[in-house]
Amino acid sequence: MPALVECVPNFSEGRDKSRVDAIIDAMKMDGVYLLDREMDADHNRCVITLVGEPVNVAEAAIRGVGKAAELIDLTKHTGAHPRLGAADVIPFIPIEGVTLEDCVAIARRVGEDIWKRYQVPVYLYEAAAQTPERQNLENVRRGQFEGIREELKTNPARKPDFGNAELHPTAGATIVGARKFLVAYNVYLNTPDVEIAKKIAKTVRFSNGGLRYVKGMGVPVRGLAQVSMNLTDTNQTPIARVFEYVKREAARYGVMPVSSEIVGLIPKKALEDAAEWFLQIENFDSSLILENRLAAVMSGKMAVGGIRSGVEPFIEQLAAPTAAPGGGCAAAATAAMAAALGGMVAGMSRGKKAYAQYERQLSDALARLAELREQFKVSIDADAASFNEVMAAFKKAKDHPEAKAEIEAATKKATLVPLLVAERAREVRQILESLRPITNPRMASDLAVGVSLARAAVEGAMANVEINLGDIKDEVFVADVRKRVVAARS
Repeated sequence: MPALVECVPNFSEGRDKSRVDAIIDAMKMDGVYLLDREMDADHNRCVITLVGEPVNVAEAAIRGVGKAAELIDLTKHTGAHPRLGAADVIPFIPIEGVTLEDCVAIARRVGEDIWKRYQVPVYLYEAAAQTPERQNLENVRRGQFEGIREELKTNPARKPDFGNAELHPTAGATIVGARKFLVAYNVYLNTPDVEIAKKIAKTVRFSNGGLRYVKGMGVPVRGLAQVSMNLTDTNQTPIARVFEYVKREAARYGVMPVSSEIVGLIPKKALEDAAEWFLQIENFDSSLILENRLAAVMSGKMAVGGIRSGVEPFIEQLAAPTAAPGGGCAAAATAAMAAALGGMVAGMSRGKKAYAQYERQLSDALARLAELREQFKVSIDADAASFNEVMAAFKKAKDHPEAKAEIEAATKKATLVPLLVAERAREVRQILESLRPITNPRMASDLAVGVSLARAAVEGAMANVEINLGDIKDEVFVADVRKRVVAARS
């Protein structure tokens, strides 16, 4: 599969369909796929979801900014949603074969090109931010188009990252960044009193002591008060927990949610987690869903006919007289089993009356262990792939001596994969230890096995780290890795 990046540009137009169509037309390119478009007249904003190869998606986003600057005049724009630019926010999100750091590089390149082509100044935010105070979108956009336009005349701290110390007269400025997947989630209340929505949003958002990975504000939409939120990590803070939190806070003011909506797209796992939360299904696993099981079986990632038939192919691959998969893959698989056991124990206790007082801790543990389990599964293939890259680099260097530098680069990559496995396995062990006093004591043996597996995963992964370090000449890199090794073994 080619490298894939998602881009979710937000434009300050939600009422004129012809303008939105023109912006989308400007972004059409080979290798770029339109997954979704959302228009909201009350917010006067549209959200477009694009996915494709990094270079093409970057170019599509740049062209979209140019067309928006041509068609949207912020001096005549009104709407419930805060905005700074005609093309207001352009985030890049890693999907496949791309890291967050890669998206940071894309965002900075796109920001520079937007200024050069269209003279629309650009602010960088989230992971692409060049100063800590600009990491949060709210900080960058505070004051909006009208306020920032005036403040730039006297406050040099508000100068854009690309461009002069002034906004485009009609298109404002564009905020470009890199981030993880975000879910735009809104809850409507059965009241037009937007002050209630604002109070609830203030309580639910993390910046005021609410739920982690939640940003929120209260706005009037379609005659109702809406709690408008961005969920920046639905693995850590599930959407169901957010809804229940809003519902509880609403009850304090004598109101209740009447509906909720998702703007744009949402990962399937987030909805699976919501189903598990509300239905309280015991021993729930995503493989219980027919379509998931079918896809796994057809892709060869799952076998049917008992436990042995599922794990036997991997064991036989390890036994085969080939260098990969090897010890690094086995360490990642061991860590995944440790996380799975912890998830089983936490899941068997959550929702039970005897452990009701630990509901929050158990839910947090379940969410984090599920995330770690998925990361370990990815690392199994990543470890084998990184080893193959090292072998390929050696082979290339035989015929092309000038390519010897690629050997060290590939070896560094092959070192970081097991290092991450070790660090995450250490976290699994700590979580499993924390579950001992708050879960069913009859499952103590399962936790003991999980802890032992996590320890073995740390040591196994570290063995792979150490053997690679001996071939790396970059002393700064080696020193940094050794510090992380010591921390992971603590």
